[in-house]
Amino acid sequence: MIKDKVVIITGASSGIGEASAKLLASKGAKVVLGARREYQLRQLADAIQKAGGQAIYQVMDVVNPSDNADIVKLAKDTFGGVDVIFLNAGIMPTSPLSALKTDEWNQTVDVNIKGVLNGIAAVLPTFISQKSGQAIATSSVAGLKAYPGGAIYGGTKWFVRDFMEVLRIESAQEGTNIRTATIYPAAINTELLSQITHQDAAEKMTALYEQHGISPDRVANVVAFAIDQPEDTNVNEFTIGPTTQPW
Repeated sequence: MIKDKVVIITGASSGIGEASAKLLASKGAKVVLGARREYQLRQLADAIQKAGGQAIYQVMDVVNPSDNADIVKLAKDTFGGVDVIFLNAGIMPTSPLSALKTDEWNQTVDVNIKGVLNGIAAVLPTFISQKSGQAIATSSVAGLKAYPGGAIYGGTKWFVRDFMEVLRIESAQEGTNIRTATIYPAAINTELLSQITHQDAAEKMTALYEQHGISPDRVANVVAFAIDQPEDTNVNEFTIGPTTQPW
């Protein structure tokens, strides 16, 4: 059941996060939106409320542990608890290793790995104490196989794959009933491409997405499906992409 569940979404200001927030709220979830851009968050929360849904937001950077702790506190103070956290914030500044964009390497690790760690660290005590909860994370098809230009990005997404699987197994062993779902999107039309500073990589990726890209609503449908499963059922991995893309 989705209705009345309290769902925290990071990276909620656009793309997959925004689409998921709108869909879940339309199904009765109480959504707690986190991202860096206040204007977009406010617009999204207003749109959800005008449509009859429940939404609150907090400006946050997933790299900061305190921001993650604060949004969990906001959810509990406003809606009385947390049922789901959707760890969706991520960046994709792909480039060949020979370009030595080391600042981007470090930033990608900070957001895509530490952002996930910080989110789980913030919510896990609540999930453990209530012996229930669900963690959903956005990985990538680059978290399933290697792609040129994606050594760092793909590496962070491989980490997410392993981390979420271990979380699921350990929770089952410890009897805390935490469900996990990891999503591996292929070409989904989001703002990720705007972060690619390497010209050749940007041109190739843009051409790929222009040919094959599908709406983030398609991923939101999968997020809703995972949440809607009975509490005793864990559907833990989804690869999703355009029918036309040979990823």
